[in-house]
Amino acid sequence: MIQAINLTKTYNGSTALNGVSFEVKRGEVFCLLGQNGAGKTTTINLFLGFIEASAGKALINHVEVRPNLSETNKMLAYIPEVVQLYGNLTGIENLDFFSRLAGFIYKQDQLARFLTKAGLQEEAHGKHLSTYSKGMRQKVGIAIALSKNADVIFMDEPTSGLDPKATAEFTTICKELAKEGKSIFMATHDIFNAVNVGSRIGIMKSGRLVQELLTADISANQLQQLYLETI
Repeated sequence: MIQAINLTKTYNGSTALNGVSFEVKRGEVFCLLGQNGAGKTTTINLFLGFIEASAGKALINHVEVRPNLSETNKMLAYIPEVVQLYGNLTGIENLDFFSRLAGFIYKQDQLARFLTKAGLQEEAHGKHLSTYSKGMRQKVGIAIALSKNADVIFMDEPTSGLDPKATAEFTTICKELAKEGKSIFMATHDIFNAVNVGSRIGIMKSGRLVQELLTADISANQLQQLYLETI
């Protein structure tokens, strides 16, 4: 579903991404670890079409992103570190607004089902976003992805700033989405959550993908040691 082929990105002679290649299949959660500036967000931005690769290709479901943005954008959703929503609107109003922007019109009960499936308590659906915690905002972001019927979901540091309970809830939701066949690409610093939620893990350093492994083959402590040795 997600494929990078020798992806390279340079800025004014400086290389942010250097020949990165990987695949994420249907139903997989791929967690990309790396320090700030390693190239994680640049990788996501290439798949979202925000920037253009200097060389190589980014493909969503075998479709190259940059020449086919209108097509690939329909297949994916993006959950950033801070989900940008309207504080003066309720959770269900935000979901209605953003799903309409994507071309989908749902009844109130359908919108409520998306929010509930994303883990947001029913009593919060009608409350303003200004009263939401970060974890609750992330759940609205997931509901927006569900409303788009996106097969591919990109996440950039989605558990940053979440408390342990909210992180555990987020992990459970990601696993359920993967079981439904969604492909998830997650850039993260959270080693322990990466082991819990990921199918595979990549470690990026200075714009290169230097390690790639199955989470079934490594413990959190082993991954932490490998990560420290790698970076």
